[in-house]
Amino acid sequence: MEIDIVTKEDLRRMKMEMMEEIREILKENVKKESNRQWLRSTEVREMLGISPGTLQNLRINGTLPYRKIGGSMYYRREDIRKMMEGGNSNG
Repeated sequence: MEIDIVTKEDLRRMKMEMMEEIREILKENVKKESNRQWLRSTEVREMLGISPGTLQNLRINGTLPYRKIGGSMYYRREDIRKMMEGGNSNG
């Protein structure tokens, strides 16, 4: 039976390699997510930090346009961006 000794330097190196892999995975996920044009209600609520009722009010008063497909509400990323910048896009 062979015994391997792990040094602090080995652990630091492993940590750095793992952190680099995590960064790459996160970059890939951000690229994938930012390319999606349509977002579901839960994603919009999380992005804006708002409640379901607030999102409903934004729909009702026309501040945030949406599309209903198969019982789910979808919002264009561009419309959300415009709303956050202070303008609204009714279309």
